[in-house]
Amino acid sequence: MAVILTAMVFTTSLMLFIAVLQLLQTDKRMEKRLRHYLVLHDKKPLGRRKFGLLVQLQLSKQAVRERVLTKKKSQRLEERLSRAGITMKPEEYILFQWVGIALGGGLLYLLTGQPALLAVGAVAGFLFPGWMVDRLRRKRLAAFNDSLLDMLTTIIGSLRAGFSFVQALKTVVEESTGPMRDEADIVLKEMQYGASVEDALGNWRERMPSEDLDLLVQAILIQRQIGGNLAVILETIVQTLRDRGRIQRQVTTLTAQGRLSGMVIGLLPLVLGVLLYLIEPDYIGTLFRHPIGMGLLAGGGVSGMIGFVLIRKMTQIEV
Repeated sequence: MAVILTAMVFTTSLMLFIAVLQLLQTDKRMEKRLRHYLVLHDKKPLGRRKFGLLVQLQLSKQAVRERVLTKKKSQRLEERLSRAGITMKPEEYILFQWVGIALGGGLLYLLTGQPALLAVGAVAGFLFPGWMVDRLRRKRLAAFNDSLLDMLTTIIGSLRAGFSFVQALKTVVEESTGPMRDEADIVLKEMQYGASVEDALGNWRERMPSEDLDLLVQAILIQRQIGGNLAVILETIVQTLRDRGRIQRQVTTLTAQGRLSGMVIGLLPLVLGVLLYLIEPDYIGTLFRHPIGMGLLAGGGVSGMIGFVLIRKMTQIEV
């Protein structure tokens, strides 16, 4: 009976989500345009069901873009997704968050059967897309920083061969891969569309919040103002980045024990509590039922978070 009830609640939440999206779909002009392009330019037209789903998705995105997203919020989300290297529009990200809310809350409720955890699952489903975007952004930034030395070496070799800075960037696009190739290609396209070198490099620095890239851009801009041998300047930057990376690796090695201690201290109460609950549920169940036990759990959780944050701050040393 409980399983049937949970399944009915989950199905009802999904149907309510679909109904809300359909209420937002009032514009039929997009359906006509999509039908025109799909029929004329596709040798094998889509089936009625697939075509209907595609039209519903496009209308939903348009409704979100017009009624939910503001211009400022849309620009902020677009910049955030661009830094993570995700080819997704802001309205698609919002729809993904809504689906995450429904699935997170429904799945957690089905697994536990506790109505109070429905809100916890909904919050987790709402935060999961943002966590994934931030994780991909950090991963992409790390890959960009790792390939920065190779890019500088390529530019120095091109400059010594008699190429200009723009031609050196073209060489980087041809020989690089990953985020470095994508970002260098964007800089070249901005220059081709009429932007100056200073503006293109400034936009590059805003898209990629990298300290190493900021140092490189500042050196190039200063060289363009006061003159000098750019290849020699870039060689000095390469040596600086190599020394910084060597010191950073040493600091990471020396602070590994402290970071591991913080993880153990933070996870030990949770693991011990789960083990005690599995061994003797009635023994530890008082903490979740009695007001004093609930207060102790709240205090212990807050204290553990504070200790974990302090240890992380102590072991993070900027070079």
